[in-house]
Amino acid sequence: AGAATAGAVLHTTLEPCAHTGRTAPCTDALIAAGVGRVVVGIADPDEAVSGAGIAALRAGGVEVAVGECAAEITDQLGPYLRQRRTGRPWVVLKLAATADGATATPDAGSRWITGHAARADAHRLRARCDTVLVGAGTVRADDPALTVRHCDGTDPRRVVLGRAPDDAAVRPCWELAGEPADVLDELGRRGVVELLVEGGATVAAGFHRAGLVDEYVLYLAPALTGGDDARRLFAGPGAATMDDLWRGEFVDVTRLGDDLRVTLRPPADFRH
Repeated sequence: AGAATAGAVLHTTLEPCAHTGRTAPCTDALIAAGVGRVVVGIADPDEAVSGAGIAALRAGGVEVAVGECAAEITDQLGPYLRQRRTGRPWVVLKLAATADGATATPDAGSRWITGHAARADAHRLRARCDTVLVGAGTVRADDPALTVRHCDGTDPRRVVLGRAPDDAAVRPCWELAGEPADVLDELGRRGVVELLVEGGATVAAGFHRAGLVDEYVLYLAPALTGGDDARRLFAGPGAATMDDLWRGEFVDVTRLGDDLRVTLRPPADFRH
């Protein structure tokens, strides 16, 4: 600060805060440092900020420009913006299947459909999200730990829809019940920003059919079951007609060893 920052131009993705929280107001520090111009990507929808930071800077004599790279920043900050605007977390649905859409063979065999590179990437996805959710059926069948093991990162908080056995590897965990929308409301109240839904098929179908998924991450293996008796990605009936098909947008396709990671999002006008 001081002479080194006098008249400087500062670029920031999100509007600086003007309130005292865990730290003093960012706007006070910028004004005191003599920053001459602040370029803000987007305004912060948090009700504690929500334009107050921009107003405070201008009142302090700082020139402020808003909107540079707004589309890119909005995409990057999707989970934070969703939580602040709706009170619900951003929902990522992780799926893994053969090329013909099977998640397990008829004898319930599913380890492993994808290779090591894809499974390691799934752990990076788990590390990215602050909370992971599975159904009680998955806990009973697979006893997953839902921890981060194949990469560096912090273990997410763990949520089970239903009751987990007392000796389940997923414990300690939150146990919740109810419709997907109600679960998201509760997780939002608990401060969850980005939720990874890992299954199984009934849970995946519940969030998908309710229109609550923001991002689908599908790991596809170059394998075929070659029949109609394998377990599928979603439980229950699907689209009845072509008009009922869910149509999203491919936002990324990445090769991971022999497998593919395909990322889809709903069209912008259908996002909750």
